Amino acid sequence: MPAIYFKSVPFDKSLVTLAMESGVDGVVVPREHCSLAAGLSKITVLAAEDCPAVPLEGKEDEETFLARVKAGEHCVLARGWEIIPVENLLAQSDSIFAEAGSLEEARLAAGILERGVAGIVVLPGAAKDIKAIVAECKLSLERETLVEATVTKVAPAGLGHRVCCDTISMLHTGQGMLVGNSAAFTFLVHAETEHNDYVASRPFRVNASAVHAYIRRPGDKTSYLEELKAGSEVLVVDADGRTMLTTIGRVKVEVRPMLLVEASVKTEDGEKTGAIFLQNAETIRLTAPGGRPVSVVKLKAGDKVLVRIDEAGRHFGMRIKEDIKEG
Repeated sequence: MPAIYFKSVPFDKSLVTLAMESGVDGVVVPREHCSLAAGLSKITVLAAEDCPAVPLEGKEDEETFLARVKAGEHCVLARGWEIIPVENLLAQSDSIFAEAGSLEEARLAAGILERGVAGIVVLPGAAKDIKAIVAECKLSLERETLVEATVTKVAPAGLGHRVCCDTISMLHTGQGMLVGNSAAFTFLVHAETEHNDYVASRPFRVNASAVHAYIRRPGDKTSYLEELKAGSEVLVVDADGRTMLTTIGRVKVEVRPMLLVEASVKTEDGEKTGAIFLQNAETIRLTAPGGRPVSVVKLKAGDKVLVRIDEAGRHFGMRIKEDIKEG
């Protein structure tokens, strides 16, 4: 996920304000206007004189650019860059920034080598696209592959500490978070977007699971639910596997009656099984194929729910190759 900067040279306060309100990570302005820009929002402000735009016109330019980046300069690839030279640079550095003069160019920069550049510097001519650029290149992430699992067991599991993830975003029907007993088998736990006769909807909330459960996070990482706190970035996923980034605003951990839900998926390598503990309440839902939320109190063996399957093996949330069995 690249950082998004807006370049305002010559300085235009209205465009800088628009970029800040759109959620950019920083702005690049003439040095004489840095103090003014810094007073508009608490984001990174860089002087344009310290961020030279460098064109790539030959192989020697790649080598010079790379040397300057490794020396700590805030060099930016000038608009007009081509994919192959940028791929060469990305293979040698994780600190490559590139200019973009349109939404399409920003998309391209964000997807090179499937990980994209470290930062995109949006030029003034693309100011009208800045909201879309932030939404697509910063908030939207890669798709997750979800599959149908068959519920095999739903049973009371006594009292436990469950975790509500209250986000700073409004979620919609079909969206939730991937959570489970194992990082290799996570369930799409639906957000509390649905009304009922007793409790108002809370579309910012995912009542996720018990404290020990794994939650899938951006960057192919996981955390225990107990580790989340205000400011933690989390991954929101919809029934089609589309993802977006949001931030935890509050975590609520309370003792509640729990249910154990188990499910299985048939794969080419055999059957995979997984489990999750969820609060025993009508408002807590898993996600059925198509995005339909299914209350856990109505869930029964044979029902279909959406899950993500993967290889087991995590250490401090990072993927590792190790013989690990989780149940």
